[in-house]
Amino acid sequence: MTKRDTGAPLEPLGNTPVIILVRPQMAENIGTTARAMANGGLFHLRLVNPRDGWPQSRAWRVASGADRILEAVTVHPSVDDAIADLHHVYATCPRPRHMIKTVMTARGAAAELRIATQQGLKVGLLFGPERTGLDNEDMARADALIRYPLNPAFLSLNLAQAVMIMAYEWWIAGESMPPRHFVTHETHIATKGELDNFMTHLIRELDACGFLRNAEKRPGMIRNLRHFFARSNVTEQELRTLHGVVRELAHPRYTS
Repeated sequence: MTKRDTGAPLEPLGNTPVIILVRPQMAENIGTTARAMANGGLFHLRLVNPRDGWPQSRAWRVASGADRILEAVTVHPSVDDAIADLHHVYATCPRPRHMIKTVMTARGAAAELRIATQQGLKVGLLFGPERTGLDNEDMARADALIRYPLNPAFLSLNLAQAVMIMAYEWWIAGESMPPRHFVTHETHIATKGELDNFMTHLIRELDACGFLRNAEKRPGMIRNLRHFFARSNVTEQELRTLHGVVRELAHPRYTS
């Protein structure tokens, strides 16, 4: 198969984990695995005894542009050969099979992978065949096992989904974006001065129309209005719109 000139301009993003598919059975699963890897910034893909050989054009059809990952694939005759240059190896499995090993969540493993790669160590993730998963001999090569804490009544994942979970956790483990942030685009959160200016405008018009005529209730009503706008992350653009609303209600330009 000749090298393609299409696809996304993917390249290795530093020292990232190697994804190792052990005895994969379908080209489509290899292609969608490459796609999942690209989403998480992973690049290095190794195949151990792929059932139908390699390369396989069907993999490219479903890779959605992750061509360079597929072009860089290496094929190995055994798990030992595929992991020979790695320092740490983790194996994914649905459940430990009479083995004495550390079992980790995907999130915990991703954190350890980040630490290891920052120390210059090479690490790999083993994924087993679609139908059976890794056998005991495969898992014996791993330093630790990774088990996804999913619905115990339904633990069925396809190969690309399993890789996607680790790719996502790997990316998130190095992501500086806060868990929650407020997007304002071309405006900004209103300052206290801007908010106070609007409140002055609003209160003036509410006094003028008689809404705040009850002197006893007036302070509490104004306080409630201030609480409402103070807790809402009102933007400067929204305040300008509200100014216009209050102005129009107080001095309508149109009558029926």
